[in-house]
Amino acid sequence: MTAIRLPESGRAPFALWPPLTLAVLVTPVVGGLLGTLLPAFGYLPALGLDRVSLAAFGELWLVPGLGTSIALALWVALGSTLLAFVLALAFVAGTMALPRSAWTRRLVTPLLAAPHVGVAVGLAFLLAPSGLLVRAASPWLTGWQVPPAWLFPGDPWGLALVFALVAKETPFLVLMILAGQTGIDADRRLIAARSLGHGPLVAWIVAVLPTLYPGLRLPLFAVLAYGFAPVDMAAILGPTVPPILGVRVVELLGDAQLARWPVGAAAALLLLALACLAMGFWRLLERPTAALGRRWLTGGPGRPMPALIPRSILTVAVLPSALALLGLATLPLWSVAGRWRFPGLWPDGLRFDGWSALGVDLASSVVVTLTLAVVVAGVAVALVVLCLEAETHRRRAVPPRAVLWLFLPLVVPQAAFLFGVQVLLAGLRVDGTVLAVAVVQLAFVVPYAFLTLAGPFRALDPRWALAARSLGRRPGEVLWRIKLPLLAAPLATALAVSVAVSVALYLPTMFAGSGRVRTLAVEAVALAGADRRSAGIVVTVLALIPLVAFAAAAVVRRRTERRR
Repeated sequence: MTAIRLPESGRAPFALWPPLTLAVLVTPVVGGLLGTLLPAFGYLPALGLDRVSLAAFGELWLVPGLGTSIALALWVALGSTLLAFVLALAFVAGTMALPRSAWTRRLVTPLLAAPHVGVAVGLAFLLAPSGLLVRAASPWLTGWQVPPAWLFPGDPWGLALVFALVAKETPFLVLMILAGQTGIDADRRLIAARSLGHGPLVAWIVAVLPTLYPGLRLPLFAVLAYGFAPVDMAAILGPTVPPILGVRVVELLGDAQLARWPVGAAAALLLLALACLAMGFWRLLERPTAALGRRWLTGGPGRPMPALIPRSILTVAVLPSALALLGLATLPLWSVAGRWRFPGLWPDGLRFDGWSALGVDLASSVVVTLTLAVVVAGVAVALVVLCLEAETHRRRAVPPRAVLWLFLPLVVPQAAFLFGVQVLLAGLRVDGTVLAVAVVQLAFVVPYAFLTLAGPFRALDPRWALAARSLGRRPGEVLWRIKLPLLAAPLATALAVSVAVSVALYLPTMFAGSGRVRTLAVEAVALAGADRRSAGIVVTVLALIPLVAFAAAAVVRRRTERRR
């Protein structure tokens, strides 16, 4: 394939943008970890601490219920990641084995668009003792005239939190699997496996999954890292006495007694160590799992699988996502529900005064959220485009390790370094500003924009650019007038994904904004445990923003297809 010749100077066009983008990604994480490490070891001049010591770690071990918080953190992160991965594999394999069920993949988009806090609030309203599921079964099936006295959500084992994480992260892993299949020629592999006598479901596991898995490792680690500190979801779904370690870190770092901050920093380092330990444990399990898989494969094709098994597997895989969508669909009803006595399936009346009561505050939060989302998404997609364009002009391939730095903000638990980011921003006297929140959000949005856009950009036929350059067009003109119009649909999707990520960010917004930048995600967590109607209103608006963005991306994609 003919490559575009570089300028006479030998300097590749757009060469400045990759290091600049890496600086945007790496600086908050590395600087934040440093800003957390120093206070944890007793160095925080702002509080008069200027001697290195281990006193904070000694105080940390005296925190009541710390062992339970650690065990909960490990169980929630590892359990939810493993279950989400298994269900994602079952979902994709099931839809491959049952072609008529491919429509179920449409469930992926609305759940990808839904923010974590929206899924948590929707499931809380759905699964609570007085939630819609219990109401639908009462009293004709359960005999209950009053809500049952079980503690769910909020159970001490974190089951509700694990279920919500599985429901939210499974669609993300499904998207990563579907994207990975396009690069390994999955259809041809399936045909070869079927010709050897394997059924559709087993053929996918045998022929596609082993080649696909290495590319899924980073997304899995991103899901695992988030599972250690899902503070927004844990604040709604529990457990609370004691909470998981990520919530405990935020509580210690937000304590009114400033002397507790070093203890919180020590807890953040403990959380980071646990996440690294969990990722190492996951890597260790890969080899014996692969050995068992190879041993199973050498047995040859087994007996034909009954058609009921793939259908059952697909049903189980879809269930968490379906319940999460149902919970999201009930949010508008809760936002206008008046008096709603148990076990009635419909409120006694509808009231819209809650919307007018929030009025100015809601409008202000919407403006802040939209401003951040549009600016951050636009800058993130622009940086990714410039980096990918610079990649096409390089004389040598981009080292894989350089790409790994893009995902650093995703594979480090947020609670482990955001306190350090807050310390740095306070030192620069920009904490609590919308600009600070935008810069911090950018570090989390860019990796998702890269995941969405890298494949289509790299798959673009280079002969378009070669033809334009042969006519005397400069690299900037080729990018602006040739490549970007051809990539209109992927660009729209990348912008929609970036908007969805931005509006859902809770913990980065809280730390960088010092609690003064009130986005819809921040308001939703604050209202979730206090007022169902107000929480329903805020989360409904919060969920609508990314849905509108994805709908706009779908319109752009259809118009692009028609034009072609």
